[in-house]
Amino acid sequence: MNGGLEIVLQTLQQATSQIPDQFKPAESMLENWQAQPGFYSILVEIFSQHSLDANVRWLAVLYFKNGVDKYWRKSAPQAIAEEEKIRIRRGLLQNLREPLPQIAIQLAVLISKLARVDCPRDWPDLIPTLFEGIKTDDDLVRHRTLLTLHHVIKQLASKRLAGDRRTFQELTSHMLIYLLELWQNQTEVFLSPSALFPGFMSSLERSHLALKILRKLIIHGLKKPHESREGVEFLHNIFERINVMLEFRRKYESVDHVRTISAKYIILLTKVFLDLLESHPFSFIQFIKPSLEMVLHYIFTPAGEGLLFERFIVQCMNLLKGILVCAEYKPSKIIEDTVSSETLEAFKIKSDFFTNSVLVGVCNKLISHYFPLNQDDLKLWDSDPEEFCLEIEGGESWKYDLRPCAESLFVTLFHEYREVLTPAIVELTNACSALVDPLDFHAICQKDSVYKTLGLAAFDLFDDINFDNLFSNTLVKELKVKGSNYRIIRRRAIWLIGKWIGVKLSLANRPVLYEACMHLLSGDEDFVVRISAAMTLKGSLDDFEFNSDQFMPYLPKIFELLFNLLKESHECDTKMQVLHVMSFMIEIVGVGIQPHAAPLIQYLPALWEESSDHNMLRCAILTTLVYIVSGLMSESECLHAFLLPIIEMAVDVKEDGHVYLLEDGLQLWLTTIENCHNPTEPLLNLFNNMICLLEISSENLRICLQITNAYIVFYPQMFLAKYGMTLVGSFRYLITDLKSEGLLLVLKCIEMMVRVLPQEATQLLQSLFPTLLKTVLEDKLYPMVLSMYLSLIARLVLYAEQTFTWTVSTVAKDLKITGEEILLKLLTIWSEKMCLVSPEERKKLCALGLAHLCSKNWPPVLQVWGLAITSIGEVIFDITVEDTNEDKLVLNGDETSSEDYDRENEHTQRIQAISRQDPVHTTSLRTYLAQKLKVFESQVGVEAVSTLFETLEEDCKRLLREITSV
Repeated sequence: MNGGLEIVLQTLQQATSQIPDQFKPAESMLENWQAQPGFYSILVEIFSQHSLDANVRWLAVLYFKNGVDKYWRKSAPQAIAEEEKIRIRRGLLQNLREPLPQIAIQLAVLISKLARVDCPRDWPDLIPTLFEGIKTDDDLVRHRTLLTLHHVIKQLASKRLAGDRRTFQELTSHMLIYLLELWQNQTEVFLSPSALFPGFMSSLERSHLALKILRKLIIHGLKKPHESREGVEFLHNIFERINVMLEFRRKYESVDHVRTISAKYIILLTKVFLDLLESHPFSFIQFIKPSLEMVLHYIFTPAGEGLLFERFIVQCMNLLKGILVCAEYKPSKIIEDTVSSETLEAFKIKSDFFTNSVLVGVCNKLISHYFPLNQDDLKLWDSDPEEFCLEIEGGESWKYDLRPCAESLFVTLFHEYREVLTPAIVELTNACSALVDPLDFHAICQKDSVYKTLGLAAFDLFDDINFDNLFSNTLVKELKVKGSNYRIIRRRAIWLIGKWIGVKLSLANRPVLYEACMHLLSGDEDFVVRISAAMTLKGSLDDFEFNSDQFMPYLPKIFELLFNLLKESHECDTKMQVLHVMSFMIEIVGVGIQPHAAPLIQYLPALWEESSDHNMLRCAILTTLVYIVSGLMSESECLHAFLLPIIEMAVDVKEDGHVYLLEDGLQLWLTTIENCHNPTEPLLNLFNNMICLLEISSENLRICLQITNAYIVFYPQMFLAKYGMTLVGSFRYLITDLKSEGLLLVLKCIEMMVRVLPQEATQLLQSLFPTLLKTVLEDKLYPMVLSMYLSLIARLVLYAEQTFTWTVSTVAKDLKITGEEILLKLLTIWSEKMCLVSPEERKKLCALGLAHLCSKNWPPVLQVWGLAITSIGEVIFDITVEDTNEDKLVLNGDETSSEDYDRENEHTQRIQAISRQDPVHTTSLRTYLAQKLKVFESQVGVEAVSTLFETLEEDCKRLLREITSV
């Protein structure tokens, strides 16, 4: 590149400046150079000069890293030339004496990225060079080379193609023995009796890096690790190393750096077993028993006291759980039917180990030692109750945090050995049935743990615990006991009830539960207990057996208390949690919320403003508003001043937050218009946002078209006058680009336009009809889509015959055939496929349209007249009431159609009004056909009709005689 090293170095120096006038132009120039030949070679030269400023070298590494991601692969646009790549690789391998650890790590990552693409084919000397570097006497070079080799091996091990895996296995065969020896030697060095001798930390770090490399080689480089003598020996050594390292960590616990890296070392040892179990379960079989013994020894006996730390305990529990749930270790239900001898061997090892006494001992240790709250928990409870609620109930925290991990292990154990553990749990439950002393903190914590056990195993204990008795005789009483310590029991008791609601809590006890929740939600109760009560209340509302009549007397007070809890919450996550409970309650009670919603409605605008940086809370607000609007129905119009601006913001693709808010915003928009009684200009103008959404919203297309349909029904003239032409343009694009499901939604909107404004809509949509007709003539449509297409053509025939004939002639010109040929093919498809049309309403509509055409003295009509009349007759048979010969689809008085809707609101009333005016529901098909037959007879004559009549089947003849004789 032009300018060479000096200008690049000067630009990098300017880019590290804090002066905007210097670093902005410099950054721009560096960005422009990224595709320039020679740029990356110069960067290597710069960050290889240790005398330069560290910030400049760091920036050079970053630009190199960003650039090779884009331009290193041969297939990349403006790829780096092979000659330059050779220089870069050589320069990188000469840079293994990097003094700064931060830059050394970045360089190691850089080399590994290139190795993933180039090694071994284009960079055959990489691994040999690194191997030689490991053997040198220079400590810095050895450490940097090991670091680089670790990252290279990590990248190569992650490649999954068969050829790459074979290459990695071959690489492992050459490296494994030496790295095992290196690991052993370095480990013995830092474990020597001399405390913190010179080079102590270097040996520890080198041993740690070697172990990282060995982990990848054993798991990914050995096809069957149990068949490798070196691999098996290494894996057996891990058990001893874990014990030694635990003692080592305790010995140097006061030395922060040693303690930290020792902990990482121990965790890495356990990860080897976890990886082996996951990737090679049959190779792990010989390690099942020693692994279980190790976990039991350290985690569930006093032997681990003073040695353990939380992350190690979590790893051990996860290892135990992994062995329990491993699918390869589970035989068939009939053990004799199990084919795999390895599965049977693993199953026997597990069965022999997990004796009744071991299982009960592990279970009791989990409950008594790992479940109870500790002083740190209580400090958090007191100092930040909202954080306590979120931390305790974390979703995936079982993978990393001790208590959730212990709970997950207990659930797994209980599922596997339910028959053995159930009596122990029942005994524990009976033993703590009496009220405990509010001053006995230990007893309170133990009872809290037992209740947690009952909640975790609720579904498995269905037949063994009489929960109604426990609820009435113990839990309800405990919920009323005051005292600072007893808040632990109150919180756990109401939580426990929530876990058993859907399992075994009788309907008779629900009012008692609502009273208890009302008591625990009061302002003088502990905040954490109030949150727990709110969540249990939501569970009771979400239960299959929920009885709204039982709940309604408690609704006013409970809703008020939840609202107070919402206002008192400070964290957005807590507000969101409480708001979800309230919105769910509003959804359940529906219009019953109307007398009680005013305070919440008044509060939500302020909450919306406060949550500008918390999009998930805004999603919860939108959801709540959906249910409020549904509950208020047409009364929700008074909220439009607040609703419409937030809908506009939520659905505006130019707003950053729309990616979070769009789905809920669209639902609120739909609910708002469906419950609106009086058309307004602001609501109409809101549709400006929809045109863009129709073009981009594949995921939200359904609801976008539902909103469009609601506008068509609500604002027929105003809406189509303002947005009609634009909408037709969107429809023209959509009907050629969508699959069947989306196409049906678009066609329903088009049909609704024709239904509400037949004359205006057919003129507006005229340009679309030729495309629709051509699609029908191709005769490749699925029945549901065909039903919609034929329905639209039928409406065109019934409402705008001139537009229909224009459409036929236009298609004929496009296809360069006659209009009669087009009409003949259409009528043939229409008549033959009538039986596929559904539902009955659409079938009748198509029959009405076909009957209208059958009255025409057109040659194509005469050719298919018999077939068409027969298909119409079949529809008449389907929709006729047997005893009275009445058309069952004709509505009388206040009858409503069978069109689908979820609940009664303004929109459904509008739909029903349109349906009552629809020909399907106002016209008898029998009478209509009789009228059209008379018109046809007047045009072609009695003799021609008689001739055509004779071609019909007897059933059809009898029907025609019957309807024409009336």
